[in-house]
Amino acid sequence: MSDDNWPPGKHYVEDANLPAAFFANVEDGGDSKLLFEKVETEWRGHSWRSVADDVRRLAAVLVNSGVEAGDRVMISAENRPEWAIADLAIMSIGAIVVPAYTTNTEDDHHFIMDHSGATVVITSGGMLATRLALAANRALSVHTMIVMSDAFTAPDGFRPNLHYWGAAIAGADPLADIDTRISAQRADDVCCFIYTSGTGGRPKGVMLTHRSVQANITAAIELLREGNVVDNQRFLSLLPLSHSYEHTAGMHLPFQIKAEVWYCESTDQIANNLVEVSPTLMTAVPRLYEVLHDRIMRGVRAKGGISEKLFMAAVKLGTKRYEGRRLLPHEVFINLLVDRLVRTKVRQRLGGKLNFFISGGAALNPEIGNFFMALGINLLQGYGQTESSPLISANRPNRIKIETVGPVVAGVDMRIADDGEILVRGDLLMKGYWRDEAATAAAIRDGWLHTGDLGNVDNDGYITITGRKKDIIVNSGGENIAPGRVEALLTIEPEIEQAMVDGDRRPWLSAVIVPSEELRNIATSPDALFTMVGEAVERANSRLSQLERVRRFIIADEPFSTENGEMTATLKVRRHVVRQVYGERIDALYPSK
Repeated sequence: MSDDNWPPGKHYVEDANLPAAFFANVEDGGDSKLLFEKVETEWRGHSWRSVADDVRRLAAVLVNSGVEAGDRVMISAENRPEWAIADLAIMSIGAIVVPAYTTNTEDDHHFIMDHSGATVVITSGGMLATRLALAANRALSVHTMIVMSDAFTAPDGFRPNLHYWGAAIAGADPLADIDTRISAQRADDVCCFIYTSGTGGRPKGVMLTHRSVQANITAAIELLREGNVVDNQRFLSLLPLSHSYEHTAGMHLPFQIKAEVWYCESTDQIANNLVEVSPTLMTAVPRLYEVLHDRIMRGVRAKGGISEKLFMAAVKLGTKRYEGRRLLPHEVFINLLVDRLVRTKVRQRLGGKLNFFISGGAALNPEIGNFFMALGINLLQGYGQTESSPLISANRPNRIKIETVGPVVAGVDMRIADDGEILVRGDLLMKGYWRDEAATAAAIRDGWLHTGDLGNVDNDGYITITGRKKDIIVNSGGENIAPGRVEALLTIEPEIEQAMVDGDRRPWLSAVIVPSEELRNIATSPDALFTMVGEAVERANSRLSQLERVRRFIIADEPFSTENGEMTATLKVRRHVVRQVYGERIDALYPSK
């Protein structure tokens, strides 16, 4: 790749260094704003120069706290400027970032701290900080905790050293040798562990390197250049930065193309924030687009009358045009009318300047994709895995096939195995799973990542995902959930004999539950049986994170067994058979579009 094909900074995968790529753009960025957050009712911007200064100061705090190159530092906080500053500071001293979801339980946090050997924990405040503090107190490797909220009070008997972000930053001088520390890092050095679900429900620490993340960024820039949307971009960041997708595409990519990053207040505020921020690009998971679709349609139905008819005409004619079918003469006129009366208003509700929505992390419902495309909102669906940093493929801006996940991006080799599994290789691959050589050897064989996903490829190289070899559930928010862990906690309850959890591509988990024989015998009615099972489910939910909780369930007609084909000879639930038997009833648990 020549210099002309690379944005300011001119960093290549061969000498990839993520903090160096950020600092290469600081001088050009200067006092222009980079990171934005909502403070009370006003948006506040942080300049390139101020962000870089805070990175240097936090780096000094970490070094003075005893953090050395190769040490692990955990971050668990809502998306905010401090998250990005912490990420850059950790990487700048050669330490390893360990992101963790804010929805994790205390036990989840403790496992990640203990497994990663994290020495420092950085968090925001409130109940999240309390959970982190309780977990840190149990993790012997943790010696320091940095909290962003001055109002936080550590629990009694708190062992690690406690620092408050504001005071620590203000009291530290910028790290004098930060440039030397950054220069010492190599492309194949691990820069972050991103934990993803593993066998038995325990997450695995995916080791991503500067090279692997940079390979994704390089490919993404080439993809955006095809749509002429590299310069002067504005991102709205919603997906948690603990997700590999947002960590790469919503943070380090904007740093390298000198784009603004605005942190969304919350999922509930997405509609307002879109109008306030007017983003040009937004990376998100299918669940966001499902929410936007539902909100738009509720508003349309509420208005009714001619407004609803015009809107539906916009969707119908837009779909026809997107599918390449010719509009009839009267349809051409109507299409021009609804473009002005409907599509323009929809675009304004999304901020008015959006070039592309980019969907990844889970499969997008083609109907949702067609809906936005018909309204003139370009939506690029992609595909990837945490183990690939995560981007593998994406639709091209100038040729969108919304029912596919597009062709592989630059720098990726892909082939379909004899059993239909998608295999990929390239600089994008992880270094392996932390402290799990067996799982690493199973995932990467002869240089190929075995994705566990099944697919096929059309004549244009566009990939369609047809299924999954593994049982891990990927919800519509893109989070991986191990059903075995959820089922194990459900069946611990004496009222529940067996359980099969579902929720792939869905917003939340559901379950098919077999009550215990004793409960069936004592229940006085079906309603009483349902109520008692519900109480057991709630007890199990109390030990699960929000993502893992079962929201709704159905009662099975009979126990799972080898006789009815719902269990294997080794007494494992045959999930596809149970789904076939109860599919309609499971579908009915979820709201229809």
